[in-house]
Amino acid sequence: MTILLIFHALLVIGFTTRILLRDDLSPPARLAWFIILGLLPYFGSVVYFLFGENDLGRRADRRHKDVFDEIEAKASEFMGVRANTERLIDPIYRPAFRYAGSINGFHPVDGNAAELMADSTATRTRLVADIDAATDHVHVLYYIWLNDNTGREVAEALIRAARRGVTCRAMADGLGSRSLIKSRLWQRMKEAGVQLAVALPFRNIIRTLLISRLDLRNHRKITVIDSTITYCGSRNSADPEFLPKAKYAPWVDIMLRFEGPVVTQNQLLFASDWMQATGESLDGIELISKPVEGGFPAQVMGVGPTERRGATPQLFANLIASAETRLTLSTPYFVPDATLLEGLCAAAHRGVAVTLIYPKVNDSWIVAAASRSYYHRLLDAGCVIHEFKEGLLHAKTLTIDGCVSLIGSSNLDLRSFDLNYENNILLRDETTTLAILERQQTYIDRSDEVPLAAVLAWPYYRRIWNNVVATIGPVL
Repeated sequence: MTILLIFHALLVIGFTTRILLRDDLSPPARLAWFIILGLLPYFGSVVYFLFGENDLGRRADRRHKDVFDEIEAKASEFMGVRANTERLIDPIYRPAFRYAGSINGFHPVDGNAAELMADSTATRTRLVADIDAATDHVHVLYYIWLNDNTGREVAEALIRAARRGVTCRAMADGLGSRSLIKSRLWQRMKEAGVQLAVALPFRNIIRTLLISRLDLRNHRKITVIDSTITYCGSRNSADPEFLPKAKYAPWVDIMLRFEGPVVTQNQLLFASDWMQATGESLDGIELISKPVEGGFPAQVMGVGPTERRGATPQLFANLIASAETRLTLSTPYFVPDATLLEGLCAAAHRGVAVTLIYPKVNDSWIVAAASRSYYHRLLDAGCVIHEFKEGLLHAKTLTIDGCVSLIGSSNLDLRSFDLNYENNILLRDETTTLAILERQQTYIDRSDEVPLAAVLAWPYYRRIWNNVVATIGPVL
């Protein structure tokens, strides 16, 4: 009994000391870990050991630094310069664009064009046609790449391209695309000459558990074709029926097709992942810049566990603070930190029309509960909340004042903030923003508005449950 008590004390003291020594943890996250360790010390210790550290290890950090040092040395002309922000962006939005540029060195570049894809079928048809028209190279990276209609059509297009001499590089996340990576289709791509890589593979699970965590993933969705076309948005290489979680279907996504210099920035972001995974240099990847006449300014923003902590919520906070009249946001997963929550409430208090769109039924019951714990606060501040009821709204969109948009893979939850590699494009253009706004309105038209009175009428047990889940939200 004495030995057990000593072990118990050492366990709790050891993990508590480790948590207190970490300067990167926010006070709420630290408190959440203390609660878990206090209530369930053995379970909490195991969970902390497996998932408590948001770090890929020193080797990955060094490699990431080396990769971006090489990119900056060889391709800085394609990354844009800080002065472009002052020249291309309205004064009120400059702080947000400057902040985005500080994350990994991509600054606004002018001369871009974008086309909003109508739906999943149109996206797949256009993407396959672009790959079939490629003459030099095709680069793709997906978090989830399924062996379904969409996944197979993209793979077959890459096979055709490789066989006619186009350089094809394809990456898939080791967890999100694990079934495809083990499939005959993946092998057929390799046999056809497609160069393949796995992002964050499970080569040595024991080593990963000891120095990192299994759920640090590459959540990006990047396609680059001949350095002239790139796709950016929330869509993985998967059908909207999304067979792994079919009961939540259809998954409703958004995708933009870009041309212009921002394509090369996305190319460099892809290259950073490819170099990290394969050990190759930048030399084999073609970089060209083709501005579109009359195009708009845009910049790429990439975040991940090897980038600066807190970059995503801080960027959103800057964007929210710049809004003057209108802000509309859609996300499937909403578990904000204090910076983001206070920013949304402050915007509504100062008279900005803040509209938030979430799924009515979420594939994560934990996220659903945590999200709804914030409804009272947001509605009381004057935000308007809509819950999409025709499938799982997976589109991640932000529009501001009818002229600024952010689109990409980042959710507004702690996974996207700290754990996942994400990619987004920030742009300043009325026409493109209007197209995204119109798409956001279609989401609203298929949603139920959540009034404050309905939230206040929730049973006590539901409110308690939501708040309990939100309390441990910083460690989810």
